[in-house]
Amino acid sequence: MAIDITNCLGSPVTELLLERSETGIATLTLNRPQRKNAVRPSGWEELRRLFHEVAHDAATRVVVITGAGGDFCAGADLATMAPDEHPLPAMGPVNAAALALHEIPKPTIAKVKGVAAGAGMNLAIGCDLIVAGESARFSQIFVRRGLTLDFGGSWLLPRLVGMAKAKELALFGDILSAREAHDLGLVNRVVPDAELDAFVDGWAERLASGPPLAMHLAKKLLSNAFTGGLSDALAAEAMAQTVNILSDDMKEGVAAFLQKRAPVFRGR
Repeated sequence: MAIDITNCLGSPVTELLLERSETGIATLTLNRPQRKNAVRPSGWEELRRLFHEVAHDAATRVVVITGAGGDFCAGADLATMAPDEHPLPAMGPVNAAALALHEIPKPTIAKVKGVAAGAGMNLAIGCDLIVAGESARFSQIFVRRGLTLDFGGSWLLPRLVGMAKAKELALFGDILSAREAHDLGLVNRVVPDAELDAFVDGWAERLASGPPLAMHLAKKLLSNAFTGGLSDALAAEAMAQTVNILSDDMKEGVAAFLQKRAPVFRGR
């Protein structure tokens, strides 16, 4: 049950919806279905603000990002760009929103159906997990508009699919079906559109009941996996495991195991 909806842009039709459930699931919905949920220039700053908000909300355990109507996000709404604005400072809010998404310490799930193109695709693959409906279509469409990758795509793609395939996706801008994206390792699960909500709800509930501290540390370790060598990873694992072992959650996990009951993690 949604207990809070935030009107972010203050416009007659709310373009970003934030709903919070009683079990700690925050759902952020891009709400411009008439434009395939393409983001206007003002929307990037609002996305950054909302990502920051859920990142620091102690009651939020998991974040689901999705789009209203039949699509996820068609990227930036190029029709609403100011013709006289210099593009370099205009990219600042885009970059800030991408960084804020990657800095959310809680698990993030992209729930995708329909179009996920350009920055919209990179918004999806910037999440920790992606569940796609069978209607989902992914494209690094930038090149077809005379543009190059943004919203972190140049950093994300080689890590997810390797350099050769990343260059293919970037240079051709081809459209991938949900199954093709899954085969490339871009998508975790593909389900029928009619089952998408229920499947994501199930995953989100499982994550929301998990140990927040341990999941945050695991996410951080994996996000840093390509920035150092094995010795760096082992040192970081030792520090993370030390934090876990000293936590109440670890004590609760062990007690629940011995008592043959489900653990109740508090994130401390």
